[in-house]
Amino acid sequence: MAIADELAAPTVEDLVARARALVPLLKERAAEDEKNGLVNPDTVRRMKEAGLFRVFQARRWDGYELGQRAFAEVQMTLAEGDMSVAWIFGVISLHSLHICLMEDQAAQDVWGEDSSVLIASPYMPGGIAKPVPGGYEISGRWAYSSGCDHCEWTFLGGIVNGTDGQDLRSFLLPRADAKIVGGWDVPGLQATGSQDIVVEKAFVPEHRTHKFIDGYNCQNPGRFVNPGAIYRSPFMLVFMRGITNSQIGALQAMVDLFKEYAREKVFVGTRTGRDPDAHYAVAMATAGIAEMKNTLFANLQTMAEYAERNEPLPMEMRHLFRLQSAAVADRCVRLAEDMMTIAGGGGVYEKTSIPRIYRNMRCGRQHAAAQFRMYARTFGDLLMGGAPVDLML
Repeated sequence: MAIADELAAPTVEDLVARARALVPLLKERAAEDEKNGLVNPDTVRRMKEAGLFRVFQARRWDGYELGQRAFAEVQMTLAEGDMSVAWIFGVISLHSLHICLMEDQAAQDVWGEDSSVLIASPYMPGGIAKPVPGGYEISGRWAYSSGCDHCEWTFLGGIVNGTDGQDLRSFLLPRADAKIVGGWDVPGLQATGSQDIVVEKAFVPEHRTHKFIDGYNCQNPGRFVNPGAIYRSPFMLVFMRGITNSQIGALQAMVDLFKEYAREKVFVGTRTGRDPDAHYAVAMATAGIAEMKNTLFANLQTMAEYAERNEPLPMEMRHLFRLQSAAVADRCVRLAEDMMTIAGGGGVYEKTSIPRIYRNMRCGRQHAAAQFRMYARTFGDLLMGGAPVDLML
């Protein structure tokens, strides 16, 4: 199905401008979405109409194939309005990239009648897949399915039975085969609606499975029909940035709010906006945002150059880039914490929006993609002569 003419072939700047236009609405709805534990469906509808979810989608499926830089810019912009919206945008958009790595019949199944259909996940192996004629029978329970209420399909990580854990795959199922159950009772990112998914003996045909090892080796079946360079980078390395990009945008939102708050706040006769510690905190956060963005864009440029040459990204570089991505979440939280502390008692009021942003950032830091100490240990092992094998690269 062809996309509307007004959405055809936007530039990166066009797509970022569309995201920027949504920011006031996201700010307006953020508190209510948090209370409801769900991003407003109208917000998702507007994002679809703006074509935001098509950033990675193949042109042959009405997408834009704009790549990681455009994706990161849009995600960080949305996070300035609401990190929960940026979070679900990130994971859902990445699934449009993922399906283009698979056998083409998978995309036919999902987008054959409607190329705007969205896909949820999670990838962590929460189930066991039993080989059966033509495919697999999968059962299990998966946590953290962000934005699942807005999606008609889902990727689920699982291990093929009898392979001693060596055959790790993602399995693509229609929502009708997966039951969404409650469980998202958390102190932050409530609006992502990252519920649990339960599946009981669902059949998944072979063409709707994807081996993690194929993503690791960049030898994905989809390369024969989707030859664009954006589909040649290690998928999980791309996915990692989709988790931490939103932290940078949320930190920018915190900076903007803090500056406005500090101009009016008076503590013990002194305006917070004249407090040297406030100056220090906002300066360090602003400098940190610039540094993290510079590293992000430099890494993405390097990945794009290797992909354009159809060369594999060196393993040492993969480890470095993953560590730099993972470290973003903790650094953003610590920079935000300085502003939160200086905001004092007035900064804990929900009306300021500062506590919500801070809660979201702290919750997002718990994701596996943000565990920088673990990735640093693995990278250090490699640097010291070890030979770690990690399919999450």
